[in-house]
Amino acid sequence: MGKKALVTGANGMLGDALCPFLTRSGFLVFPTDIIVSDNIYKLDIRDSNAVKRFIQKNKPDIIFHLAAETDVDKCELNKNHAYETNSKATENIATFCKGFDIPLVFISTGAIFNGEKEGGYTELDSPDPINVYGKSKLLAEEKIRSQLSKYYIIRAGWMIVWKDKDKKFVFKIIQILKTKKEISVVVDKMGSPTFTKDFAKGIIEIVSMGKYGIYHCVNKGICTRFDIAEKIIEYLNKKDIILKPITSEAFPLPAPRGKSEALINYNLSLMGMDNMRNWKEALREYLKEIAWKYYL
Repeated sequence: MGKKALVTGANGMLGDALCPFLTRSGFLVFPTDIIVSDNIYKLDIRDSNAVKRFIQKNKPDIIFHLAAETDVDKCELNKNHAYETNSKATENIATFCKGFDIPLVFISTGAIFNGEKEGGYTELDSPDPINVYGKSKLLAEEKIRSQLSKYYIIRAGWMIVWKDKDKKFVFKIIQILKTKKEISVVVDKMGSPTFTKDFAKGIIEIVSMGKYGIYHCVNKGICTRFDIAEKIIEYLNKKDIILKPITSEAFPLPAPRGKSEALINYNLSLMGMDNMRNWKEALREYLKEIAWKYYL
């Protein structure tokens, strides 16, 4: 029997990709989520007693902590919810990991930086979040680092989801292209696309190395939302679409965003382990595999 892996947030965007990869890699997976579906155990990470009971009963060898409130604007509007879900729940899980000597894999974000740097952030850059979401995730990182020595903090960029759970930018652009011949897309925010299929593989490779620490794991290349939309139109061969650049001022939102959430996989590169492909290559494959369901 393989090692037992507890996965929180298994019914979410990343969990949908990671759990099958874990199974294929030889793990016995215990997928959990607050929203249950087939083969997923119900577990609210904010209920520390329930989490402790689940760990005691199933005795995982490693915990992959994916569950989080990732809606940036919801976090800004409901700070207590953000800190309870992203920070306090993670602190409790870290406490149990320490007590039961279980390594923890925590998924974090480029939103822990202030977004003012030219180019991508590395693991050597100092965090300075400007919104509640980033602050709550950074606090979670700090709680993990203060309690544990056996941890992997893995930061992702703009998540792009394989399969039907994608409700983010790429999916939305594909939906818009069904009915509109002209679209306007923000050109003044930079980021690092992170395709969940590639990210899931990256997580497993990092854990397989057995070297604890902080890692950035994003698809190679830095771009704007406009750049992504431009490539979607090109790859779908929609030559009749007019794409207009606009600034983020056209879309005022509750939570402030930095100019850049772009990340560089510096630590993986130093180790000769940066196997993440370019975001354009991943996007092309993604569109070939899934866009026909919604567009073609």
